[in-house]
Amino acid sequence: MGVDRRALLVGMGLVFTAACAKARQPRGSSVTNGDWARFKAAFLDPSGRIIDNGNGGVSHSEGQGYGLGLALWNDDREAFDAILRWTDSNLVRPDMALYAWRYDPRQPNPVADTNNATDGDLFIAWALAEAAKSWGEGRYASRSAEIRAAIRQHLVLERHGRKLLLPGLQGFVTPEAVTLNPSYFVWPALDAFRRLDGEAAWGRIISDSEALMAAAQFGPLKLPTDWVDVTGHDMVVPAMGKPARFGFDAIRVPLYAQAGRRAALLKPIRDYWQGYVTRQQPIPAWVDVQSREVAPYALSAGGMAIAGKIMGLPQPAGLSTDYYAASLQMLAGKLA
Repeated sequence: MGVDRRALLVGMGLVFTAACAKARQPRGSSVTNGDWARFKAAFLDPSGRIIDNGNGGVSHSEGQGYGLGLALWNDDREAFDAILRWTDSNLVRPDMALYAWRYDPRQPNPVADTNNATDGDLFIAWALAEAAKSWGEGRYASRSAEIRAAIRQHLVLERHGRKLLLPGLQGFVTPEAVTLNPSYFVWPALDAFRRLDGEAAWGRIISDSEALMAAAQFGPLKLPTDWVDVTGHDMVVPAMGKPARFGFDAIRVPLYAQAGRRAALLKPIRDYWQGYVTRQQPIPAWVDVQSREVAPYALSAGGMAIAGKIMGLPQPAGLSTDYYAASLQMLAGKLA
């Protein structure tokens, strides 16, 4: 939420040309169960805190949610419980079942900003619900239900005839527009919530989010941007005051669309990437959907892992040393 990834990822994707040249090789993944051990060694503090080493060692509800999901999918209950304990001890809000988005150990008050990040809450609730089924732990199910109820109560705004899933409690609603983050629509999590709570609880949130994403396809490339403004009924534009880029946030849009089987949302991105694959050129880390200016450097290893899964290309070799790129690699290995 608000994290600038540009400086972190420069040059990390320079091997993509070689991957494109090998596109006819059998599809595979270099992310294995052993990479979970490497991920933990690099980014999981013994206390249960997932460390973003590219942003001064801060932690996010996003990363805690990713960590819970990855621990579950790797059947690592010890890590799962450590991550959950730290998250509940340090990020949970006292007034509702949501989590502060950022923890900065360098500050006297590490959680000075108690605003939430909805994707983190979604991931935490989803991981808890799935863990309850896998490990038969009722307290996980209860906590997930509390978070899901808080999301519906505090983060869903009805405006312009749509139910809008806000990126956070504060800072995204003005009289002129509602600002949304397309990469916060974690479709497999939302689908799981609908199965748990019923159509009445989640059906319109999901269908309205799908409609908004269908409208958030900009310029000749028909790509979403990292942030969008909703200004009317299905009137969606790139967010005012932010670069109109399909970039470091929106790279998660195809990951979640693939995992959630939203083929219509995935197609423009696949078509855009296919042009680079056909020309055997590296996919740039971002593209401006209006000017078509592109980044002077390629996708990170995390972005390449997502593109590789979707396009049937070989995966990057080894796990990135950067938290965000490594997280995307791990998620692509489990979700895409």
